[in-house]
Amino acid sequence: MNPKELREKIAKGEIKEQTSGMALGYAQANLVILPKEYAKDFQTFCMLNPKPCPLLEIVHGKFTQKIAKNANIYTDIPKYFIYENGIKTKEAYDISEYYNDDLIGFLLGCSFSFEEALLEKGLEIRHISNKCNVPMYKTNIACKSVGVFSGEMVVSMRPFTPDNAKKAKEITANFPLVHGAPVQIGNAKEIGINNILKADFGDDPIIKEGEIPVFWACGVTPQNVIIKAKLPFVITHAPGHMFISDILNSSLKY
Repeated sequence: MNPKELREKIAKGEIKEQTSGMALGYAQANLVILPKEYAKDFQTFCMLNPKPCPLLEIVHGKFTQKIAKNANIYTDIPKYFIYENGIKTKEAYDISEYYNDDLIGFLLGCSFSFEEALLEKGLEIRHISNKCNVPMYKTNIACKSVGVFSGEMVVSMRPFTPDNAKKAKEITANFPLVHGAPVQIGNAKEIGINNILKADFGDDPIIKEGEIPVFWACGVTPQNVIIKAKLPFVITHAPGHMFISDILNSSLKY
């Protein structure tokens, strides 16, 4: 299925699972929707932290224009989280009822986009092979603060042999708009992850003998920051349940 067909099925509630491996070749995006009064600071936060928060489009209203033509960010994502005062209060498959003119949407690049390039070079992506969600972890890597927005980076992890980890680093460095090169290779504790086998978001990993963990900045970082900021109302995608765009992954390379 092409991205538009997938979004139509998602909007109808026919697809509710995580989107890794769907519409290979097309970029996927993280979503943050927040009140206008915080939008300028959040945009600046993204600009100062491009590794975890690579900004692809700002959406005024419901419909995208840049990375997909007239896609509805309030219906076209498989699952959403709703936060009030920093606490996740609801999960939803359609957020149309929450739309109002005071909300601004942000679509941020996603590491699912560089997975196609890794697969093309013969590297296994474990969570795709196992049909599960990518493991994601909170870290001790501080983001640059803007206004109420501060906190630590969230990373996604994919295990590789040391040789393939080097290849993955070289390949993903060409995709700065979808997190780029890894932020850490081989040493989880160095970035504050004490139990690599227990993910904070997504599914727990399967790491085989002879493999090392490779960590990339992750677009779930804004959720970590938003929880800390305790904004009165925010909507995000559920981790792993992304917006599928109409732009090609290849367009996000250098």
